[in-house]
Amino acid sequence: MSAVELPVGEEKAVAVRRMFDAIAPRYDLVNRIMTFGLDTRWRRRAVDALDLAPGSVVLDLASGTGDFCRLLHRRGYHPVGTDFSGGMLTAARTSAPLVQADVLCLPVLDGAADGATCGFALRNLVDLGAFFVELARAVRPGGRVALLEVAAPPNPLMRMGHAVYFGRVVPVIGGVLSDPGAYRYLPRSVAYLPDPPRLLAMLAEAGFGDAARTLLSGGISQLLVATRDRR
Repeated sequence: MSAVELPVGEEKAVAVRRMFDAIAPRYDLVNRIMTFGLDTRWRRRAVDALDLAPGSVVLDLASGTGDFCRLLHRRGYHPVGTDFSGGMLTAARTSAPLVQADVLCLPVLDGAADGATCGFALRNLVDLGAFFVELARAVRPGGRVALLEVAAPPNPLMRMGHAVYFGRVVPVIGGVLSDPGAYRYLPRSVAYLPDPPRLLAMLAEAGFGDAARTLLSGGISQLLVATRDRR
């Protein structure tokens, strides 16, 4: 992966898969350290936001090592995890069913899921618009989705401090504990994300008309919550 240019298309898909295969063994450790454990709080907030009936089937997309799956199971849901990276699935710690699959082409019937979660993977997808359309296909009308992603704090001082931490400190932490290239990519990958109004518009266009965005922890993370249109 280039130190300057971000990959696109199939090059991006290959690079992302290799990167997550490489960092899978220490992925949880690095996440906890670089977020000071806040990532677990953000996931709990996302699961709370689903507000589905007990026993609901929830797809955890880009499921990684199973953090969301474990939370979903504890809340009485039936999670099914999917991930592009075989390395991540091998490192997963969950009793939920896991499938290696591209989230742009999910191996489920139309409307098969009552809900879906996705944690910090939107910027790693080759085609975000196509993902939202596939999400709308897989989730039944009235179903709920909760998507976490990084964000930039609206406060200028916080934004400056976060930029320094995310852009300089995180790559050092990741480089010491895991793969240096992967954690240099992490801050740069934010460039893939559309601005917030466009992100919400894309969800609405795909079939999630009530999509809403909430900033978490002062704006260093964002939670997108939406209901599948009943049509």
